[in-house]
Amino acid sequence: MPSFALSVTRFGLRAIGAVSPRHAGKLAFHIFSTTPSRKPKGAKAKGVHAAGMKRLAAAERLHVYLPAGGRVAAYRFAPAGGKPAQERYLVVHGWGSGSAYMADLAAGIAATGAEVIAIDFPGHGRSSGRVLNMRLAVEAIAAAELRFGSFDAAIGHSFGGASLMIAASGLLPGIRPLAAGKLALIGAPSEMGWLFEDYGRLLGLAPRVQAALEGQIHHVTGRRLGDFDAATLGQAFDRPLLVIHAEDDKEVSAEHARRYGNAGPHVRLHWANGHGHRRIVSAPDVIARLVEFLREPGRAQAAE
Repeated sequence: MPSFALSVTRFGLRAIGAVSPRHAGKLAFHIFSTTPSRKPKGAKAKGVHAAGMKRLAAAERLHVYLPAGGRVAAYRFAPAGGKPAQERYLVVHGWGSGSAYMADLAAGIAATGAEVIAIDFPGHGRSSGRVLNMRLAVEAIAAAELRFGSFDAAIGHSFGGASLMIAASGLLPGIRPLAAGKLALIGAPSEMGWLFEDYGRLLGLAPRVQAALEGQIHHVTGRRLGDFDAATLGQAFDRPLLVIHAEDDKEVSAEHARRYGNAGPHVRLHWANGHGHRRIVSAPDVIARLVEFLREPGRAQAAE
């Protein structure tokens, strides 16, 4: 957030919070949930996005509709050579990203003979809306499963990876759990408390406004902030889980990967150092490790 806009936002929330902490918390949550511009910034990001859109042009473009309204863009990567699909996989992106940035990964997996479905979360890519929160993300995942059928595995980056864990755990009331046989998380956070704490500090929120902000999470999702501990949920997870992370990730600390790795013997932890937080999704060695994991029968047994 630019410094001037941040200063204005801080002033406004401080003024509203002095009168009504509840309203200030609600506004802070709305700002937090408002998605960033879909246009890439900088020459490098524009180049990556353009290459991804070119990849997406080769996929079948479809739509998924959410129960409460809204349209989610979906892309179907057919198996290479036009052969019948052996498996079906779901690919989801992170916050401020989109399927264009996951296109190399999706195409690489489809080249193994699988059908791959990639979706744009609400407020991202070609999907409708300007807001995204965990409930909307999990609803989009559930709607994709209803639209395309069960997935043999699901792969998610960053916020998308955390969303898959929440979806598979059945944490949110009223949403059918994701039934994917395996999950792969790339650069994914293991819990959300730190994010809201950092956000509160950035905006200079008073304690009562911070509490009201976190109360909005319960209002929207039906769960408290502390419930969104994907690593703890992963301890009861009964399916193979691959966690890929770079220790040089500057956006999501490697400690999140270590927390996942301690969840149990069903978790495989793979370090992809040198790829940071964003380059990791298109790195050839990461895609190769994903393909290897997807081909593995049964449960994963030990950390790497």
